[in-house]
Amino acid sequence: MPLLYSLDLATLSIAYAQGSLTPDIVVRDIYAAIPAFADNPIWIHLLPQEVVTKQAQDIEMRRAAGASLPLYGIPFAVKDNIDVAGCPTTAACPAYSYMPDTTAHAVQRLLDAGALFMGKTNLDQFATGLVGTRSPYGACHNAFNADYISGGSSSGSAVAVAAGLVSFSLGTDTAGSGRVPAGFNNIVGLKPTPGVVSTRGVVPACRSLDCVSVFALNCEDATRIFDVMRGFDANDIYARSDTSALQGLPASGSSFRCGVPAAAQLEFFGDGQARAAFEASLTVLHGMGAELVEIDFQPFSEAARMLYEGPWVAERHAAVGKFVNEHTDAVDPVVREIIASATHWNAADTFEAQYRLRECRRRCETEWAKMDVLAVPTAGTHYTLAQIAEEPLQLNRNLGHYTNFVNLLDLCALAVPGVFRADGLPAGVTLIAGACNDHALAEIGSRFHRASRVPLGATRFALPTPALTRPTAPVAKASEEVVLAVVGAHLSGLPLNHQLTTRGARLLQATNTAPGYRLYALPGTVPPKPGLMRVANGGVSVAVELWAMTYAAFGSFVAEVPPPLAIGTLTLADGRAVKGFLCESCAVSGAQDISTFGGWRAWLAVQAGAQQ
Repeated sequence: MPLLYSLDLATLSIAYAQGSLTPDIVVRDIYAAIPAFADNPIWIHLLPQEVVTKQAQDIEMRRAAGASLPLYGIPFAVKDNIDVAGCPTTAACPAYSYMPDTTAHAVQRLLDAGALFMGKTNLDQFATGLVGTRSPYGACHNAFNADYISGGSSSGSAVAVAAGLVSFSLGTDTAGSGRVPAGFNNIVGLKPTPGVVSTRGVVPACRSLDCVSVFALNCEDATRIFDVMRGFDANDIYARSDTSALQGLPASGSSFRCGVPAAAQLEFFGDGQARAAFEASLTVLHGMGAELVEIDFQPFSEAARMLYEGPWVAERHAAVGKFVNEHTDAVDPVVREIIASATHWNAADTFEAQYRLRECRRRCETEWAKMDVLAVPTAGTHYTLAQIAEEPLQLNRNLGHYTNFVNLLDLCALAVPGVFRADGLPAGVTLIAGACNDHALAEIGSRFHRASRVPLGATRFALPTPALTRPTAPVAKASEEVVLAVVGAHLSGLPLNHQLTTRGARLLQATNTAPGYRLYALPGTVPPKPGLMRVANGGVSVAVELWAMTYAAFGSFVAEVPPPLAIGTLTLADGRAVKGFLCESCAVSGAQDISTFGGWRAWLAVQAGAQQ
């Protein structure tokens, strides 16, 4: 049966902080839910439950030892063209399978942050396709209608998130593989700026263009994962060392110029329902403050055609061509045909294509001057499995109409759930911006996702309230931030949390103080607040959340703290000293000591139960 709770990061983090869930319970519940999806070949290698349970127990031990785990107990899956040590990598080709000794750079950062690895997911073989059907392990079907394709090539990763079996997953995106499946399954697909997330440990498709992508239930979760993964990797020759954001994107909550292809250039391949859904999504964008601006889409579409109709396909041959030539029977016929076509191109063709691409970029610059963000359908239509089987190449090419140009033009993109089609299928919208505008794009995407009022993936759960999700503002350097421990009404989801989120503060983790504190319910405070006191004897460890904010934001925040509360220095269970809320001793006279509850949330839960 499906899970009885959402796996979005805010819901899990709060449940962990309150003690209503633990990572091993979440693992148990996920494995109980997996059999309900046995008819959909999501997994290529699902780890045994006992192995993931052992991971959960190890994570508990790491936290108890004081490790900082920003993704504590968050379950995730990995597309099976990305290495995880000790788990086979097949790229959906059993004959190609190998056992990696080293975990991909991006995955290792997630594991170090406390995330729970569940297993490897299905894909179009060698990440060649946007359909999700080119796999000997079976064709994944759509999470909403089994007659329709899931999209690819990151098919299993997208469906696993949409079905509510993992909190997030990793895909790869060269031509749209991290966006098309997101659009078809009502989830978020974050395609980062090329080079910002290391691709070391990824089976190459087009090595100069490949990106590791994120599938998640909402934009905040996708951005949080992106923030953990990103970082310069000197061992990745395509890693980007300069990731400073470009200027020009709007500030949070402000209006912005949203480019849209001219009406005559919008292509839906005869699908009127797809057209109507996109027009409805544009109405939502306009309603949230977007100034819709028609642009000339021709240079973008010209660049898109070059990816598969130009010499870049030779990169696929460079990656796996030798294997394909030696194992023809082991390779999907369509994939084999695409990779074999690379031999038609020579060095002169490659240079001529690069010149044409430069011309397209220059023409695109004229269009970018008119807009902050470009909005396009994630895909112009949605095909059935039967339709793809009849015409695999042309229909796949159609699906890349709005995606293939993005990496060639060095852009970032975010596929976001939009207004559903009349037939009940999802119809996503992709937002696109210049390089290194990933965070600003996610802020706009989050606003659009909420305004569209759609559920999380194929689950029945709604988006968590904004106060519970992590802000998507760019992360400051640690040296430019103050870490603040909050203990009461400023906790996630509580009445004063907005004083943090509106200042761009970001949630780091839920943790505990060192033993040595008492917690009191202060009488007559509105909203209700606790008071934390340091004591010499009889102290306990109290639950807190750690939030990071800039020095400027911290200064304005402290100015609002009313007596008898004050900001002092707290000692955490791991021995760190951080700024945090303390209470004047005179204020606890006559106040109820609630220390035995271990934290303010637990006390509130008891109070709520007593009033029922």
